[in-house]
Amino acid sequence: MGFQGDREEDEEGVMAADFFWSYTDEPHASRRRQILSQYPQIRKLFGPDPFAFLKVSLAVLLQLWTATYVCNASWLKILAVSYFFGSFLNHNLFLAIHELSHNLAFSTPTYNRWLGIFANLPIGVPMSVTFQKYHLEHHRFQGVDGIDMDIPTLAEAHTVTNAITKSIWVILQLFFYALRPIFIKPKPPGMWEFTNLIIQLSLNTYMVYFYGWKSLGYLILSTFVGGGMHPMAGHFISEHYIFNAGQETYSYYGPLNLMTWNVGYHNEHHDFPRIPGCRLYKVREIASEYYESMKSYRSWSQVIYMYIMDRTVGPFSRMKRKLSSKKDH
Repeated sequence: MGFQGDREEDEEGVMAADFFWSYTDEPHASRRRQILSQYPQIRKLFGPDPFAFLKVSLAVLLQLWTATYVCNASWLKILAVSYFFGSFLNHNLFLAIHELSHNLAFSTPTYNRWLGIFANLPIGVPMSVTFQKYHLEHHRFQGVDGIDMDIPTLAEAHTVTNAITKSIWVILQLFFYALRPIFIKPKPPGMWEFTNLIIQLSLNTYMVYFYGWKSLGYLILSTFVGGGMHPMAGHFISEHYIFNAGQETYSYYGPLNLMTWNVGYHNEHHDFPRIPGCRLYKVREIASEYYESMKSYRSWSQVIYMYIMDRTVGPFSRMKRKLSSKKDH
């Protein structure tokens, strides 16, 4: 594998003091070439999901209608509806934006960007355009120090060191994901970011003016609780946190894939980012020998529990590497 990290104390149940460090390129590009040479028919799976627009539209309209429906409810009821219903819809839309960042709804990138801004509406915070910029770098430069903003900062790693701080980190992980790029690798906003912002603020203003603050509060709460201590948010940890030395990407093959655009097929997704979630299961069926030997998960809730309770696992449990010279251009 070509990795190295300060893991000598793991056997005694002590959290590591450094990331895993790899001296090889990320594993997905080479595996993609191997699989395509052996199974060229996988190329037929490339291309947009023909039902993406319909799925996004249904989720957006249902969530916005729900926001208007709870406008006169108590805050306790709004919190309950947010956690047990709205969180699933908003997390679904967050992962729709992930799908759209790879241009998997339309062949024309601009159409995907507009649909991403539309999918962003119930989330309450403009993020779809900015997310695409950083997420594509996460694929191209997986684990690269200073570029892959999916990896926790040293400040996070040195602070989040026990079950209590890890629980707080899990609850607030959306804030860490949002603020990390601002401090580590800020990018100047362009016209698309301003368009995303203006349209989002217009929707928020409309909701408050016609239905009150509780409707907007419901949308924001649905985003916040759905990205924290919530079953669907387990994918943030399961995808790349190392519970088994030597493997840096993990798939999940549980029922929540049905609600999350099959993002659980994460090894398959990184191997073939041009294949939409609705067809990723076929990659595993065709090239099963490449995936069945890998460690995977069946429960995202269990992943969250393991992350919090395992004293040897924390923000340092990520693979990092230096920028390869052949990518430095």
